[in-house]
Amino acid sequence: MTILQHIANSTQLPEKSIQNTVALLDQDCTIPFISRYRKERTGNLDEVQIGAIVKYKAEFEALEKRKAAIIKAVGEQQLLTPELQQRFELAVDLNQLEDLYLPYKKNKKTKAEVARKQGLEPLAKIIMAQNATDIEAVATRYCNDPIENTAMALEGARHIIAEWINERSDIRNQLRNQLERFAQITTKVVGTKKDALASQGANEKAQKYRDYFDWSEALNRCPSHRLLAILRAENEKFIRIKIEIDDERALDKMAHRLIKSKNSCTPHIQLALEDAYKRLLFPSLSKERLKTAKEKADEAAIRVFSKNLRQLLLGAPLGEKRILAIDPGFRTGCKVVCLNAQGDLMHNETIYPHAPQNDRTGAMKKLSSLCDAYKIEAIAIGNGTASRETEQLVKRIPFKNAIEVFVVNEAGASIYSASKIAREEFPNYDVTVRGAVSIGRRLADPLSELVKIDPKSIGVGQYQHDVDQPKLKTSLDTVVASCVNAVGVNINTASAPLLSYVSGIGPKLAENIIAYRNEQGGFTSRSEIKKVPRLGEKAFEQGAPFLRIKQAKNPLDDSAVHPESYHVVEKMAADHQLKLTELTGNKEVLKRIDIERYCTDTIGLPTLKDILKELEKPGLDTREKAKVFTFDQNVRSINDLQEGQLLPGIVNNITNFGCFVDIGIKESGLIHVSNLSDAFVKDVNEHVSLQQQIIVKVLQVDIPRKRIQLALHRP
Repeated sequence: MTILQHIANSTQLPEKSIQNTVALLDQDCTIPFISRYRKERTGNLDEVQIGAIVKYKAEFEALEKRKAAIIKAVGEQQLLTPELQQRFELAVDLNQLEDLYLPYKKNKKTKAEVARKQGLEPLAKIIMAQNATDIEAVATRYCNDPIENTAMALEGARHIIAEWINERSDIRNQLRNQLERFAQITTKVVGTKKDALASQGANEKAQKYRDYFDWSEALNRCPSHRLLAILRAENEKFIRIKIEIDDERALDKMAHRLIKSKNSCTPHIQLALEDAYKRLLFPSLSKERLKTAKEKADEAAIRVFSKNLRQLLLGAPLGEKRILAIDPGFRTGCKVVCLNAQGDLMHNETIYPHAPQNDRTGAMKKLSSLCDAYKIEAIAIGNGTASRETEQLVKRIPFKNAIEVFVVNEAGASIYSASKIAREEFPNYDVTVRGAVSIGRRLADPLSELVKIDPKSIGVGQYQHDVDQPKLKTSLDTVVASCVNAVGVNINTASAPLLSYVSGIGPKLAENIIAYRNEQGGFTSRSEIKKVPRLGEKAFEQGAPFLRIKQAKNPLDDSAVHPESYHVVEKMAADHQLKLTELTGNKEVLKRIDIERYCTDTIGLPTLKDILKELEKPGLDTREKAKVFTFDQNVRSINDLQEGQLLPGIVNNITNFGCFVDIGIKESGLIHVSNLSDAFVKDVNEHVSLQQQIIVKVLQVDIPRKRIQLALHRP
């Protein structure tokens, strides 16, 4: 099977589109670039389809690499025949390949290997042939030093047979099928912790896992979030896990394949089968089944995290406004910073409006004077400790000008403030100042600020620390790059972390861009980007259309039109006797353009339609604008909640089993999928989105376990 056939079978996409996309990927083209600027070659594939091609391309290449390693290993043992090599090469997945390789692995000193060295393999073959009428008599011929009697001879032969059974692909696949269809996952609380964990006074973590102290369900029906929770509980030594099936049923099915007649050999084959099942097959394949289930759970969790991250990164920005940001706190005070419209730090200090100092009057006066002095247009308050109290204080201040007050999700701000990026940005300030700056900047532009933080620390995942970390990183990096390139980047103001996600740029070129910008005072045109050291034609081709130049002489430099297509737009303008500045944004003229006239061998209708759409509103940020939100002022802790209450809330995390909602207190409430709609909910994202402002109804409050059950309220 070729790589194109493998991808086509897995994706059902046209082979020509796959072929061209693979060729572009082999040229180090990125997914955002291919999907946006090579539509004619890919057949208009979107990012999701191209991402699938990337996935199955990597899967095929990993399989081929493993095949080569196995063929080489077997060849070095001088056991490789043309027929065996062909079987290796025709394997379609890793399980099939590893099963074929199993007999040729250089095992440690196994029971079967010991028996072979004792000369018992011929006896094992006689038993497997199942035509000996008196196998005990046959076995006497194999008694010697150290084989003292026929019982030892027959036991050694059974060890060899058990290994043969274990190496048979048909037997392994049959047991795989049984495990896939009928395996049960069973959990039991660790005996030494049973009494402590079952008590009402158990710690919060133990309470969280209490549901799994005695649990059993079909593994193929266990939801991804539950499986990951169970595996985490096991990893933290609260429970033990077992995978179980009907052993008798499984053995009967295997015996049907192995035992062809009934004579003196039959009991020994049955014993060898039971030994192979208990000692070799079941331990190995039950682990494989659990591993497969874990991989599927990982994929589901990564998929949820990726969707959440995309929504968070593309959250509504306030835009270039002068912002006063507050990182609230009690004993240590509230750290206050003032930022200009570009996000630069202008001033910082600490106020102490809350206990134990309780300097509310002084804090209000200070905030009022700072807003006047720095012409503040908006206030951002972190949603952590003392957030509600600080918000209420701020809203009591009679500002001279109208100032909007926002509560900002500060998840990950502390991670940023202690990071290398933060130290480089603010070498002369401590972590508290950096954290407050991050809160203010993420109100102005969530995307620009959140790219500086490890996505796992942003707080929108589902068991993100338990899933396959390389796969998670690949997926999240892909999402971040997709979001950055979808929005576009102002090359004259973007940070190095933001620039590094631009197609074709990367961390090193991002640093070079910053250095050039600092030396030259900024870029005045896209063509000037080519002057950046080590930024070659390929990087320019990939990255230029995603890099924007504000107030550039050429209006296309602040658009998503690729420089390679400028000549087409210039021809459009000339044909209508207009300057470029007169064509861009001129909807009346753009409507009349017959784009088919401008088709060439490399620029087709998909690209031309994109160009016209961009010319209508060049450089438009498609994200919504940030909106002020107010929580219920009467609810300050979980103790203030009552069943039946209707409360405003913000969706702050989405999982496969529902969504979590911030209702203005420390604990987020859960809307289970069953409480999102009266109808069946296939996808939570079809009903709510991250950061969406909603009204919820309180269904149940469990104060000891700090759990809040909510329902989505629809007027």
